[in-house]
Amino acid sequence: MKLFDVYQLFNIEIVKGKGCQIWDADGNQYLDLYGGHAVISVGHSHPAYIAAITEQINRLGFYSNYVINGLQQQLAAKLGLACGYDDYFLFLINTGAEANENALKLASFHNRKKRVVSFRQSFHGRTSAAVRVTDNPSIIAPVNEGLQVTYLPLNDADAVETELKKGDVSSVIIEGIQGVGGIQMVTNEFLCELRALCTKYEVVLILDEIQSGYGRTGQFFAHQYADIRPDIITVAKGIANGFPMGAVLISPLFKPVYGMLGTTFGGNHLACAAAIAVLDIMEKEQLIENARKVGDFLANELSRFAGIKEIRGRGLMIGIEFEESVREIRNKLLFEEKVFTGVAGANIIRLLPPLCLTMAEAEDFIVCFRKVLQ
Repeated sequence: MKLFDVYQLFNIEIVKGKGCQIWDADGNQYLDLYGGHAVISVGHSHPAYIAAITEQINRLGFYSNYVINGLQQQLAAKLGLACGYDDYFLFLINTGAEANENALKLASFHNRKKRVVSFRQSFHGRTSAAVRVTDNPSIIAPVNEGLQVTYLPLNDADAVETELKKGDVSSVIIEGIQGVGGIQMVTNEFLCELRALCTKYEVVLILDEIQSGYGRTGQFFAHQYADIRPDIITVAKGIANGFPMGAVLISPLFKPVYGMLGTTFGGNHLACAAAIAVLDIMEKEQLIENARKVGDFLANELSRFAGIKEIRGRGLMIGIEFEESVREIRNKLLFEEKVFTGVAGANIIRLLPPLCLTMAEAEDFIVCFRKVLQ
């Protein structure tokens, strides 16, 4: 059997990682400023993380959600305190796409409406409803097209109100910062207006914090810069540092009913052990503060470079936009300077490193970036 060939791969096999450093099968060392799509939060192979999942797998790796799992309750308590939503409910699944699927479903259960408002350049996942609310027709199959979705310009409150006042919108889903769309910023003013409009028209506000959450922006969630509280928040990526996990944070406005949501693997013992370890490490090592401090340094240093069109982002979620294609820049960073970065579209470099990126590593990147641009 061969793999289904849907990924355009670099000819590199990563076999080892430590902190923000990774190594390939040939022994080459790289600075990881992409974290496997913002997944690595506390660093590769953190000893406390390894110890936690090793201890758990030696006891029990999995049992079903038909019995009590105390680790789920422990995670819910820790997460609630860490992010400031201790009065919300927690539903655990395996991926970000699943988190958004369940969020959209829960909203529709709640108000019995069908239409969803999303935003241009958005990305929310590749499964049925999640891909339909993603603004990319090339990955939406005919079978996905049944969900009624309206895509609106980002930061346009008038356009949102025009749709919400029609009375048939179940939910509005928006990223804390648009990631795949190119680190497009949602203004604080717009988020405040969006919260007010959703309340006024009794529409569920879903904040997709899958890429922008878990401390990446220098707050636990990106939307907290606007001081709002969504009805539902979705998370994944950094929640378990690479172990597959997602979660939905649900307002007390919603009442759980047996069977309305469900999962086989979600919230399993191993995943919970990994997620608890992540929160403990983030607190002990003050990684949210580190993301803010090192991210501010990078943004300030990058702003000094000539030839860059715009620097966007917060904390360690940074977009570097050029007028021209960044293909050559990214390839030189990877193959000559041994630095992993991401891209968005043709002309934006994305930086999504582990939150433990040190100031020295950030300085090393600036040196490499300068060399490549020269």
